[in-house]
Amino acid sequence: MRHVALFVEDLAACEFFYVHLLGMDVEWRPDDNNVYLTSGNDNLALHQADTKPASSEQQRLDHIGFIIPTMDEVDDWFAFLEANNVKIRNAPRTHRDGARSFYCYDPGGTVVQIIYHPPIS
Repeated sequence: MRHVALFVEDLAACEFFYVHLLGMDVEWRPDDNNVYLTSGNDNLALHQADTKPASSEQQRLDHIGFIIPTMDEVDDWFAFLEANNVKIRNAPRTHRDGARSFYCYDPGGTVVQIIYHPPIS
């Protein structure tokens, strides 16, 4: 899966988070309510939400993840995002499969995982 699309309430804040903090680039902005971002391999679409969906229509997305190339970078990203006042869900930890990751929240409340995963990093 190389594309994720999110409805967000604060498009500008979410764009800032993904571009200025996570290092994605703006690929395409078709209008003021939509922006498509890229990390080179992946594509993230941010769409301005009109209103919060009713609870019966609520998406069940658990989190999105960003793969990074080395284990040491997990802690570097954690320190960087914490220093930039990003809300952190949990500190970095090493998993039994050799992966290392932590979770934080984007400005819209989407859980974002920063992960070193040996088979694909």
